[in-house]
Amino acid sequence: MALSKQEVLKVGTLSRIRLTEAEVEKFGTQLSAILGYVDKLRELDTRNVEPLAHALPIHNVLRPDEPRPSLTPEEALGGAPEAAGDFFRVPRVLDEGTSA
Repeated sequence: MALSKQEVLKVGTLSRIRLTEAEVEKFGTQLSAILGYVDKLRELDTRNVEPLAHALPIHNVLRPDEPRPSLTPEEALGGAPEAAGDFFRVPRVLDEGTSA
């Protein structure tokens, strides 16, 4: 299925992306190829196939959550440009009149 230039430009507009002529040509080819693959998938009988969240079985690969030694406040603040006591000092990002 080949997308027209107008369809590619519409996708760009909906995505809030300004496309050059070269990008319209390139993305048109790529999007058309993707839609071609989707058409091939539609030919398959999937009535007895359960939906999957992932193609392979996944298992929790995280380590157990066990307490371990951490940095002291002095170590954590060692590379900070500014500190105030045991805290990082950062520039103000909100005006006085702004309520967050």
